[in-house]
Amino acid sequence: MIKLFAANWKMHKTQAEARQTVEDLLRLSAVDLPVGREVLVIPPFTALSATAAGLAGAERYHLGAQNFYPADHGAFTGEVSPAMIRDAGASFALTGHSERRHVLGESDSFVGQKTSFGLAAGLKVILCVGEKIEEREASKLAEVLTRQISLGLADVPKNIAPETLSVAYEPVWAIGTGLVAGPAEILEAHALVRALLEDVFGSVAREMRILYGGSVKPDNASEIIALDNVDGVLVGGASLKADDFSRIVLA
Repeated sequence: MIKLFAANWKMHKTQAEARQTVEDLLRLSAVDLPVGREVLVIPPFTALSATAAGLAGAERYHLGAQNFYPADHGAFTGEVSPAMIRDAGASFALTGHSERRHVLGESDSFVGQKTSFGLAAGLKVILCVGEKIEEREASKLAEVLTRQISLGLADVPKNIAPETLSVAYEPVWAIGTGLVAGPAEILEAHALVRALLEDVFGSVAREMRILYGGSVKPDNASEIIALDNVDGVLVGGASLKADDFSRIVLA
């Protein structure tokens, strides 16, 4: 399975900064990118076109969006549609990122609406799931992941092409905190995600990528990516500098 290294820039970078970062990233990593790996850059909406221009012609480097609204068009002030994202050059998009859920109040069912709509609109979707620290301490990991995945995939066709859907496990307590789930914790969560995907999609779920996200850095990336059922990483803060992210991509 091709491993995916995704950079989520969140609310960072102007157009000029985005263009410079991807040019530096390509200079540092494109020639030596190992076989069986691909890279995804996920900038803010305002930098999609500039990032697309910077990535133009680069093999195995892709562009994604951080969010979208589940409608083709309409009176949804401040939102963008999958068609607009694709028009800007992106082929991937995130749904259910913890900041969308826990800071901006998106429900599990709304995340599910977006996931199915984005896939139907031709995007490759990465559904993000994960527990808060109080849920982990209360031994509710399985309960949380089961709920988020069942509702997040409720309307996704069972015959979906496996390369179009990925799940990113991101323990909320490890995002931007410097804390990282240990190998045993990652293995447990990713095995659970795989089993839940198999419950929904059957054996084809074994071809779907499961990414880990949560304070991934150059010094821990190689250990994380080598774990069973870890098919890539979703990187936040450490992806903002081309030098740091290139070291993760090449780890």
